Amino acid sequence: MADTTGSITATVEDGKLVNAYTKKKEETGGSNMGYDQFLTLLCAEMQYQDPLEPTSNTEYVAQLATFSQLEAMLGMQDTQKNEMANGLVGKYVILKPTDATTGKTTYVDGKVDYVMYQEDGSVMLSVNDKLYNLDTLDTVADSDYYEAMGYAKSIENMLDQLPDLENITGSYETAIKQIRDLYDGLTDYQKGFVSDKSLLKLQQYEQKVKEFADRADAVSGEDEASDKTEDTADNTATDDQEVTA
Repeated sequence: MADTTGSITATVEDGKLVNAYTKKKEETGGSNMGYDQFLTLLCAEMQYQDPLEPTSNTEYVAQLATFSQLEAMLGMQDTQKNEMANGLVGKYVILKPTDATTGKTTYVDGKVDYVMYQEDGSVMLSVNDKLYNLDTLDTVADSDYYEAMGYAKSIENMLDQLPDLENITGSYETAIKQIRDLYDGLTDYQKGFVSDKSLLKLQQYEQKVKEFADRADAVSGEDEASDKTEDTADNTATDDQEVTA
């Protein structure tokens, strides 16, 4: 026997409801049962209970009380979740979203501009002009942390824009010096966020342009020495001519 009261189909076996909630869960694709749905199931259970083994009123009251407590607890959790989301506005966060198509997880960082509440109960954070589910929140950072991360990322990006080490020439000396000046201007706390890989790369580039500079100085020195030799020879020849005259 089955009851189709409301939106739930309650199947009764041996005077007891079986798989009613499970079936509703499968139909809706969710896991939350509303208060009205619970009462519908409770009424159906009362209507189709086994007359030889009826459920006592105490059991019904206990079920209702338990559900009320659960609903109150879930409501409190939702309130706390919303308060937490509201408190993130203006904060710097790191999110860890997963692409629904590829299943790939990435990291997104930025400031929370506002919070949006969806009809399905989900809470969305606006970061970098995009919406992300609150569940993807990984880290909440203060401004100092976020600023240090930004400097480290800037240095990494500037290094990535340079050609490979074997293709570096003396013409990149200015660009490499700008990166060095940026790093040297950081605080010790901020320097701690720059990776060892980036530092090693910077040092290798600096060594390469220094080799070009040393080579250029050596060539310049040879040219100056040659010029001096020629000047000396010219002066000697002039002196000889004057003596002969």
